[in-house]
Amino acid sequence: MRLISGCLASLSAVALGGCLYGFAGGGLPSSIKTVAILPFDNQTAEPTLTQEVSRTVREAVEGRLGLRQASEAQADAVVRGVITRYEPDLPVAYTGDEDENAVTVTRRQVQITVSVEILDQSADKPLWERSGLLLKGDYDPGQEVQGRERALAELVTNIVEGARSQW
Repeated sequence: MRLISGCLASLSAVALGGCLYGFAGGGLPSSIKTVAILPFDNQTAEPTLTQEVSRTVREAVEGRLGLRQASEAQADAVVRGVITRYEPDLPVAYTGDEDENAVTVTRRQVQITVSVEILDQSADKPLWERSGLLLKGDYDPGQEVQGRERALAELVTNIVEGARSQW
């Protein structure tokens, strides 16, 4: 019993003492506190994408990166991009009926291709950028909105992880 309590006391001391090292340097520079989200140039036939992408990106940089919205002239950083492709209805899963010689699509996918950049305005250099980023969102037939939401969530993940991974 005394051995167990001694081990527990040692472990507690180590846990309370904490680590003597840590990570530093990841993420955006400390000078980046405000951001301007410019409307993405939309080269597709889907007019609502510009607004949806801009709203999604704004929520991500404000909520998950902790940046405040500012005008382009006042912002420390600018996020801009181009939507180059939108495929809303790609079949990805099927079932077949040999007796009726029929195929039924059971799962579909939205694909959005974007190029995006976060630019440090004072240094006039990109902090993070991706060209031809392919975003995918699977959905059940008739639920395209869910697929689009999943693809946009993937965009948010890419932007947030990309911004946080800067050394």
